[in-house]
Amino acid sequence: MDHHKASKVVIITEKIIVEKVAKLIENAGARGYTITPAGGKGSRGVRSTNRANVVDEFSNVKIEVITGSKDAANRIADDVAEQFFDHYSGITYLEEVEILRPDKF
Repeated sequence: MDHHKASKVVIITEKIIVEKVAKLIENAGARGYTITPAGGKGSRGVRSTNRANVVDEFSNVKIEVITGSKDAANRIADDVAEQFFDHYSGITYLEEVEILRPDKF
């Protein structure tokens, strides 16, 4: 199979804003995303995926988006950081990836 270049945006943030982040992703033209629970340690302390949260929305998630457009990937990363990271914990980064079915992205 042929491999094709694409961009992946990874966003690690608070679950409480997932719906708003998803709307930004969709508005940028991405066709989908994956959300998984996330834990770790950063400037705001330790977040665990193993302990129960008093309120589930305060847990962290990792959102991964793959798009064939580097411009769309940059727009997603920039918009999420600008709109949310002054008030919610979060990081975002981009990676170049190779995909097998470019029609999916």
